[in-house]
Amino acid sequence: MRKDSEFTGITENLLAFREEVKDAKKITFIGMPGVCSPFALLFAFVVKEKESIFITGTDLTSAKKIIPSDQGMRFGELADPHADVVALLGGLAMPKSKVKAEDIQKILDVVLEDNGKLMGLCYMDVFRESGWHEILDFDCIINGTLTGFILRK
Repeated sequence: MRKDSEFTGITENLLAFREEVKDAKKITFIGMPGVCSPFALLFAFVVKEKESIFITGTDLTSAKKIIPSDQGMRFGELADPHADVVALLGGLAMPKSKVKAEDIQKILDVVLEDNGKLMGLCYMDVFRESGWHEILDFDCIINGTLTGFILRK
């Protein structure tokens, strides 16, 4: 994979995602509970006009709609996970998740529509660090790098 463009900040991260899925009808996010689920809600917010679904880990029966609410986005009722875009969240590839890329491929074989788009949404280059980019056929990976500091009185 080659670097196509660069961005800074969460707003540009979200805008890069929105641009990448502009032609999508339905997006299924797959990620770990707790770590990934808030990011799925955040990314779904910038494309709230599209149908969005969240699958927890490798459990296809957990697929739930992501729906707008007066406080942003929230998880709703169970839903059909099949989509023309699948967005894998980086927490899946972290060692503590104990999820293997091969397990995700089995889910993709079921969920991702023919000629669909597979994308990665991660931070700290986790898909390349874990080697998942060599196992899964990503169409694109949107990677952010987090840096920060603490100020004290």
